[in-house]
Amino acid sequence: MIHKNVENVQKSFFENKENWETRKLSKPKSTIRVASLFSGIGAFEQALKILGLKSKIVLACDNDQFVKESFFANYEIEEKNWFDDVQKINGTKFKNKVDLLVGGAPCQSFSMVGKRLGLKDTRGNLTLHFIKKINEIKPKVFIFENVRALLSVDNGEAWKIIYNKFRQTGYNFYCDKLNAKNFGIPQNRERLFVIGFKNKQNFLFPQPIKLKNSMQDFLEGQFDKKFYLPPKGVAFVTKNKNLKKRYTQVNGKIALCQKRNQQFNWHGDFVQVKKSNIKKYILSDKVKKYVLSSGTKGFYSKPEIDLEIARPLISTMHKMHRSGVDNYISLKKGKIRKLTPRECLRLMGFPDTFKQVVSDTQLYRQTGNSIVVNIIIALLKEMDISKFGTK
Repeated sequence: MIHKNVENVQKSFFENKENWETRKLSKPKSTIRVASLFSGIGAFEQALKILGLKSKIVLACDNDQFVKESFFANYEIEEKNWFDDVQKINGTKFKNKVDLLVGGAPCQSFSMVGKRLGLKDTRGNLTLHFIKKINEIKPKVFIFENVRALLSVDNGEAWKIIYNKFRQTGYNFYCDKLNAKNFGIPQNRERLFVIGFKNKQNFLFPQPIKLKNSMQDFLEGQFDKKFYLPPKGVAFVTKNKNLKKRYTQVNGKIALCQKRNQQFNWHGDFVQVKKSNIKKYILSDKVKKYVLSSGTKGFYSKPEIDLEIARPLISTMHKMHRSGVDNYISLKKGKIRKLTPRECLRLMGFPDTFKQVVSDTQLYRQTGNSIVVNIIIALLKEMDISKFGTK
């Protein structure tokens, strides 16, 4: 049992603790030498940019050519500092030349939606390669990110191995799970973060803040018609089974966790588009009953609506309603569309200044694999990353 006086002191500490949002960096003119492994589209580099800190990319690494295109379009980096394979990086060449080492190793081997092979999977072993680079590079600070399921795969055995490996680095490190919805982004995305300091450092993870915006605030006003789902997609997305299991969501306030393939298999978040001036195109109950009645005028016995392939158009369709001949669309579920790549970027904390230089397909994958920038900003401000930089 905690003594009452101690409890009051703890309560007072957290009440008086400066919120990370308002915290000022002690050395805002310092330069952060950053090395990123499994770099993706540069969530950590983007966070430093938003904080207004100068940064020098000592090295970056990713094995995806399309990721490289996005990275080079948005950050200043020399070709010689880019690596395609983390296992081929000789970290000793960068020893004591890095202030901040960061990375989110591929999570598929730990994810709840994968086979969960853990460290038996080559991708799972990349986590150990990150730790190896800590030992070789000796950064002042490191930040490691992964799915929360890393804690439970193999009944927790994988995490025990990884935890001990982190401990053997000699770094003063801290672990916690943080959710994007608690840091200003309306997305239910919880991830594990491990923060380590070369020298002893008192550190508390940033406190959650009140969510002020919903997913609707992140949507674009205009979008291409290519983002509309076909009738088959609408049926899948709005199926009660999928909605209840949270595979899909329509017009949600807090987005589901973005995944790299969510827009290709109709999983994730979707938007029901409100159409104006459509009342005149809606059939009256009497005509609707006539259209859907079986065997009307000797045409098809089972009239269908929302066809993927339209029936041949006839010149009198605006005058007549002949069951089984004309084309009809159900508006009960409305027109539903996918999120655009820009909206996905926004829901990961990337500003609209982020340049889109790859296809929509690649950008969906890249955002789903990324890290929420707002969480990184909170972590960097909480530790005051500027004091670890150089002049």
